[in-house]
Amino acid sequence: MKDKYIIATDVGGTCTDTVIVASGEPILVGKALSTPPNFADGIINSISAAAENGNLKLENLFMSCRFFVHGSTVVDNTLLTRDGSKTGLVTTEGFEDTLLITRGAYGRWGGLSEDGIKHPVATERADPLVPVERIKGIAERVDYKGQILRNLDPKSAEQSIRDLIENHKIDALAVCFLWSFFNPIHEHKIRDIVNSLSPDIYVSLSSEIAPVPGEYERTSTTVINAYAGRITQNYLDSLNEKLRSQGYRGEILVMQGYGGLLPSVEASNRAVGMLECGPAAGVIGSRYLGTLMDDENIIAADMGGTTFKVGVIQNGELRHAREPMVDRFHYVAPKLDVVSIGAGGGSIISLDPRTHVPVIGPQSAGAFPGPVCYGQGGDKPTLTDVMTLIGYMDPGKFLGGSIALDIDKARVVFKEQIADPLNLSVEEAAVGIYRIACAQITDLIHEITVEQGLDPRDYVLHAFGGSCPLLCSMFGAELNVKRIIIPYTASVNCAFGLVSADVVHEYTHTETLVVPCAPEKVNKIFEPMINTAKTQLEADGFSSDAISLEWSVDLRYARQVHEVTTIVKGNKPINKSSMDKLLKDFEELYERRYGKGSAYREAGVEMTMFRLTGRGLVERPNVERFPLKRKDSSNAQIDRRRIFVDAHDGMKESPVLDFDKLYPGNEFPGPVLIHTPITTIVIQEGQLGRMDELKNIIIESN
Repeated sequence: MKDKYIIATDVGGTCTDTVIVASGEPILVGKALSTPPNFADGIINSISAAAENGNLKLENLFMSCRFFVHGSTVVDNTLLTRDGSKTGLVTTEGFEDTLLITRGAYGRWGGLSEDGIKHPVATERADPLVPVERIKGIAERVDYKGQILRNLDPKSAEQSIRDLIENHKIDALAVCFLWSFFNPIHEHKIRDIVNSLSPDIYVSLSSEIAPVPGEYERTSTTVINAYAGRITQNYLDSLNEKLRSQGYRGEILVMQGYGGLLPSVEASNRAVGMLECGPAAGVIGSRYLGTLMDDENIIAADMGGTTFKVGVIQNGELRHAREPMVDRFHYVAPKLDVVSIGAGGGSIISLDPRTHVPVIGPQSAGAFPGPVCYGQGGDKPTLTDVMTLIGYMDPGKFLGGSIALDIDKARVVFKEQIADPLNLSVEEAAVGIYRIACAQITDLIHEITVEQGLDPRDYVLHAFGGSCPLLCSMFGAELNVKRIIIPYTASVNCAFGLVSADVVHEYTHTETLVVPCAPEKVNKIFEPMINTAKTQLEADGFSSDAISLEWSVDLRYARQVHEVTTIVKGNKPINKSSMDKLLKDFEELYERRYGKGSAYREAGVEMTMFRLTGRGLVERPNVERFPLKRKDSSNAQIDRRRIFVDAHDGMKESPVLDFDKLYPGNEFPGPVLIHTPITTIVIQEGQLGRMDELKNIIIESN
């Protein structure tokens, strides 16, 4: 059948994951090591691994591919490694220091770890992505109404830009003028000047990238986009060329941090939108799986090779970050609320030189050289080495046996660098570090649930990523969640999320309206955004019945500075009834965030931002459900091995099951290990595991 398959690939710091789906057929998954700097090679290797699982020829797969969906850490990595374009900044004269001042004193510790924040006197602002010598002030001025107070002088502007190009050799330019989101004419003139002087320079305009108030955040966002834009463009062009050579002729859809997809051309122009797109895809995948399993309250936990990331889905709705940061820089692109710590399978274990306390991460061994047990030259112990030492990972079955783990080398290095300095045996030290990792994860999840008025007992835990199934039975029990679910696509769940996403365009309009106000005023604001969204989505190939529009408004109480984004759930266009519901929903969200009784309508309410989400609905594949069979799982046992069992505070011989020999309906009491081709699942004593009709593993208290 032509155009049968959807291929989704997610590139991480350690591994590249693939999911291949077709309606009515089993989901095919594949995993391969990432291959920096030529990531396209790892992508093809991962797709090949998935195709082999379904006995598909790569050429036939690409010729029958309906969509190719992609997520990548390319923008995150560009910023974290400071390997972006040589960027200049043009701004309104007199405001050249906006990027350098950041948010005042907060800029000295914003984005630092907890340990770094403990010593604020010793902190410094992060070095800006654009140094002061490449920042130019241009004589121009637009006021808050969009009226021009001072016309831009083209000759003076051209002289400044020529200096950046000829003397500073920039290859990207960020443009951020005051109030340009109300009148972008001066920013457009700057782009025209750049194109006439050097059309190869990547230009990023704040009026297009971040059309919102807040000078520092708007400037920072525009600079980030310019800094990473050319790298992202080259990356996507290279991937497109590689896919064309394999026979694919369709569009590449790229995941965004807000949980939607964009065509690759638009994604390369809005590089900042790709920040944390992998974690966003994982949350989207969890929401889709939740709809299949009738779960609306989900804690989505993702642990790969570098970090542990977690997001919350409440009543089926996604939560968005209010003030996202990357490294130590704020930005205002929409983003799902996913928080993280530097604890992943590749996180390096060390001892604090002052306290001698074990520290996990944030440094990671990555894919190369990787953990010591990979045998690729790594010489620092990692969390993966710890998992191997406590019996959780089989040296001969990692990634389906494609990599033989060197447990003896891991033991020698771990003993020398960690166990001996702590005066502990290798097993005692490894168990202790495993428990520290679980405790750190539990603390992080408490921060986004308990500390925000949410009770984990009302939620199910989705544990995915290559490393999370190794720890979730411990920290899930500590959280006392309703049940733990390891998806069939656990190790590639972010890739699964990619095939669960829609094409999404975000639009905003900034204007302050005091409530009560006439509904017609609100409808008039939304009307041009609606027309733009429909035109764009129709150009993307969606018919009118496959287009969905979501209205939302940022509201606040008078004289406050923090808003609460509230979805318009009543009639649209808005009438008095839906306006009343909007205010009621705002107050409920406000009290959920700040505490019961904190809402106070008598203070006055203001609308400050109007948002429209245009969604092109991508057809979901029909996920195959399998008939439930007997409970007995003894036929799946392939081994017995000494593993760490928390209830025994030590090692205990336990059964090892082969995932591929399990059937839906099988049950297996802990302690037990389950080897899958791409991850390992640990079930502790006192817990009962079972495989459901979607081949997910469900863990509940026994």
